[in-house]
Amino acid sequence: MAKRDYYEILGVNKGASSDEIKKAYRKMAIKYHPDKNPDNKEAEAKFKEAAEAYEILSNADKKARYDQFGHQAFEGGGGFNGGGMNMDDIFSQFGDIFGGAFGGGGFSGFGGGGQRRVKGSNLRIRVKLTLEEIANGVEKKIKVKRKVQAKGTTYKTCTTCHGSGQITRITNTILGRMQTAATCNVCHGAGQIIDKKPADADEQGLKFAEETVSIKIPAGVVDGMQLKVAGKGNEAPGNGISGDLLVAIEEDAHETLQREGDNLHYDLYVSLPDAILGTSKEIDTVTGKVRIKIEQGVQSGKILRLRGKGIPSINGYGRGDLLVHVNVWTPKTLNKQQREFFESMREDEHFTPKPESTDKSFFEKVKDMFS
Repeated sequence: MAKRDYYEILGVNKGASSDEIKKAYRKMAIKYHPDKNPDNKEAEAKFKEAAEAYEILSNADKKARYDQFGHQAFEGGGGFNGGGMNMDDIFSQFGDIFGGAFGGGGFSGFGGGGQRRVKGSNLRIRVKLTLEEIANGVEKKIKVKRKVQAKGTTYKTCTTCHGSGQITRITNTILGRMQTAATCNVCHGAGQIIDKKPADADEQGLKFAEETVSIKIPAGVVDGMQLKVAGKGNEAPGNGISGDLLVAIEEDAHETLQREGDNLHYDLYVSLPDAILGTSKEIDTVTGKVRIKIEQGVQSGKILRLRGKGIPSINGYGRGDLLVHVNVWTPKTLNKQQREFFESMREDEHFTPKPESTDKSFFEKVKDMFS
């Protein structure tokens, strides 16, 4: 099933401010919160859907990419998605947005008494792609060094918060007794602390390990785009959830093709005899070489459009074109015989410029390129 528009999910327009987006998400999340809708799968789905929309629209960078590329900016299969969130993700990232709506600011439905599962830190890598890989999509296997729980590490219930992840304080005020809850400063909300750990583990019971991660990259990505592989960042201690692997796309320059959005440009140089007599030339495309016909009498500046030979749209709206720019190469040096020939042709009617009414100006050609 196709994903719904994030703005539609939260009931806001594209010009909504960050405060309006936050307010709309809070309203939706409270409405469909699992504490208010126990064992209601439809409400749980809407709760997750709203959190996914908020994760993107509340982040200026992600929101800009979504506005430009839609859902495809975050979806590449194999774990790529804009939200990809389970309940633990939501409670870990957005728990503070509910304030006192659920008994002192926690989520009583998961983790017990406000306990939250700590999330491991994200990892960031850059992946270089050729133009051919971008055009066709590719699966990359990348070695990643990430923190994992060391074998032999055990945890026990935090003695400060007794496993709740929160410390409750009661103070007397002129209005009466007031109860407040704060995240435990010992276990940082996890409800667990280290019991035993091997010598090579850090203070959280973690150590570095190298892992090969398979990354499926969709066709049409652009330089600077960031994709996410959920759960392939650093692990968290205890019963925490793993962070994510953030993959920044870097596009390698092609030897002969220039990219402009979904279109590609190719500079084709032809000799004067080939321009006069016509010929055929083999040129590069992202799917292999193709042979194109050059009509006799072709003019320098002519643009040949090969439809569908460009880059697929990241939004799935077809494919760009390959624009071949014909450049007639004029020799800079001539031998005596060649010079005498062209001297004799100076006044020949066949060599006198005669622009046709159908010939377009340079500015018209540029306009056509972007239309």
